[in-house]
Amino acid sequence: MKLLTSLYVVRHAHSIYTSDERNRPLSEAGYLAAKLVHQLLAAEQVEIKISSPYRRAWETIATNNLVIMDERLRERQLADSPAKNFHEAIHQLWMQEDFHFPGGESNKTARTRGVAAFQDILASYPGKRVAIGTHGNLMTLALGHYDNQFHYAFWKQLAMPAVWKLTFDGQQYIGAEQLCIQK
Repeated sequence: MKLLTSLYVVRHAHSIYTSDERNRPLSEAGYLAAKLVHQLLAAEQVEIKISSPYRRAWETIATNNLVIMDERLRERQLADSPAKNFHEAIHQLWMQEDFHFPGGESNKTARTRGVAAFQDILASYPGKRVAIGTHGNLMTLALGHYDNQFHYAFWKQLAMPAVWKLTFDGQQYIGAEQLCIQK
């Protein structure tokens, strides 16, 4: 009999922009959406919650401090200073796997970091239901390691929040399904 593990990968809800990446809070709409994510994860009987240490990510998956923080789930570092045109910068990164801006991460580097976190989670919690709070770019890059439906065009249309359930047998990827957040 297979011992299947489910990863509920959650892109954070809408947040208020501030230059303090780690402490950016959810917006009013983001808090309302996060409540719906909490309900969905409860209905799915999620047992463990692991998150980026960025506030918007952990607030989206939990209302309390029962979240394991994993630095590897943080958003990709775009550059050491803000991009003049964010969308052009992201497009350039997606078109060149190894390219990075000064002080930033390439797609390859960020993907490697995210996949390592997923692999460690799978090894540590076999047969469990685990919520992972993270960010759009890192989520898409890590999921793209397992399934080619997750790519630049997917990232561009990815909602805030979004929940994808990935199923694994050990480290072997079986499939993914998007879960609907009831509004």
